[in-house]
Amino acid sequence: MLNRSSEATDMLKEHIEKDSVIRLISHNDADGISSAAVIANALAEENVQFHTSIVPRLREDMVNQLRSEKYDLFIFSDMGSPFIKEFNTYKHDVIVADHHQVDGTESESNVVHVNPHLFGIDGSRDLCGAGSSYLCVRDLDKKHLAYFALIGAFGDMQGQDGFTGVNKLILDDALESGTLEIHEGLKIVSKASEPIYKSLAYTFSPPLPKISGDLDGAREFLERMNLSYGIKFTDMEDEEKDLLKDALIQINPEIFGDCYTIPKEVPLLRDLEEYSYILDACGKNKKQGLGLSIALGERDQALDAALKLQRQYRDQIVKGLEWVKREGAQQLNSIQYLYSEDKVLKSVMGTIASIGLSVELLDDSKPVIGMSRLHKDIKISGRTTRQMVAKGVNLGQALKDSSNNFGGTGGGHDIAAGAMIPYESKDNFLHLVDEMVEYQLTND
Repeated sequence: MLNRSSEATDMLKEHIEKDSVIRLISHNDADGISSAAVIANALAEENVQFHTSIVPRLREDMVNQLRSEKYDLFIFSDMGSPFIKEFNTYKHDVIVADHHQVDGTESESNVVHVNPHLFGIDGSRDLCGAGSSYLCVRDLDKKHLAYFALIGAFGDMQGQDGFTGVNKLILDDALESGTLEIHEGLKIVSKASEPIYKSLAYTFSPPLPKISGDLDGAREFLERMNLSYGIKFTDMEDEEKDLLKDALIQINPEIFGDCYTIPKEVPLLRDLEEYSYILDACGKNKKQGLGLSIALGERDQALDAALKLQRQYRDQIVKGLEWVKREGAQQLNSIQYLYSEDKVLKSVMGTIASIGLSVELLDDSKPVIGMSRLHKDIKISGRTTRQMVAKGVNLGQALKDSSNNFGGTGGGHDIAAGAMIPYESKDNFLHLVDEMVEYQLTND
């Protein structure tokens, strides 16, 4: 894996020396924006000109359109692995830094494909897209940028139980460079920017059943302990903080543990996980450019705008979870699904599917397929648990194969995947996914 990453660095060095203008295309979630950030920061430090696009997904027409653009080097970060065959026919050099499942296509000499799955490493747990991107610039003496890879890992739910695999190597780089510190603390969000009841209700990882996503539940929990719910965690007395800590540990022991911080950052971005949530809120609200500009060093107004988006996004998640609590999921034999045409719910469908499983609003013994209508298409977000993956579930494969049957596209990871299908195929698609998951479980 590191040898392959060094090949990418060598290709990059050649283009830096030639003064090439580089084209960077990345995904629009927290991992994708972090992927773009680690490469863009590295290129900016090398005084290289580059042009960045951050997109919700890479489509075939986009891949063909890029072919005619006059750049000498294309870098695809947190995306690109399904299109190696097309990149092989490019007249330009291509670096693909991805972590989604691969299809086995060999790359030609103009393409360097950096993906953990090619080396038997789990891309849903041990390395994210930003991690693959970081490895491509690491040999340019960029260990001080390693923390961006870990922000991406948090965005992809990889850092919550500690960092493993290649992520651990990246963590060591970040600690060695002095840009990152680890200390023990409560893993609740927005300690310095929200009243404590909101901090608790907006904490989804680790989950706090009956508190996460539930503003009333969070208020009642604090009132039972005679704690004021209107003040910020940072303004609480030490005695109150200890009382809160002990009570939260009773609910979920994982709520207290290692916190990863960037000591030189502004308070709002100091915590890595919090940083990833801010980038995610920018991406989910179609302001991915704002997210990237923050990761490139903009503060003040940019940060105010991002904070506003984050509050809006969290309120949307809470509304979504209330909807799940009210309506529940539709059940099939081996899967369950959520479907909505509501504008707010559409933007958070994958997130509420994920959180719904972790806070026990949904049956965690069945994968969840979240579906939202976009004009003539349906956007699919599939989520499941590590336990179900251990039993044989591979959502990336199931959604890829099922969507192909209806002229759609799909793929991702075993634990989380996405697809796009024509609206009229909705019911047949669901039944096919149901059959595929049943087959995976019985034939593991």
